[in-house]
Amino acid sequence: QVQLVESGGGLVQPGGSLRLSCAASRSIFSVYFMGWYRQAPGKQRELVARITSGGSTNYADSVKGRFTISRDNAKNTVYLQMNSLKPEDTAVYSCWSTLAGQDYWGQGTQVTVSS
Repeated sequence: QVQLVESGGGLVQPGGSLRLSCAASRSIFSVYFMGWYRQAPGKQRELVARITSGGSTNYADSVKGRFTISRDNAKNTVYLQMNSLKPEDTAVYSCWSTLAGQDYWGQGTQVTVSS
């Protein structure tokens, strides 16, 4: 079992940057997949980025070239660096992991991109 706590959300202008952090309650060394989902108002939740224990990454087409996911196993933390933010990036961002076939979710952090 793992508990996940996100931080780093907030209000930013278009073109700005934010870095989200996800702190896990246990070692993530053995957690193969960790990632970030987001859900915008009136829209279905979507996978934004995913990273394996070996560092392989996958991104949604809408964020490729702008977002970077990384993990620091020593700190039990996963990050999402978001650059060149657009208004359509506005959403609640949630950290996600899977263990033994069960999904785990953080509480979510609000990201608002607006002038």
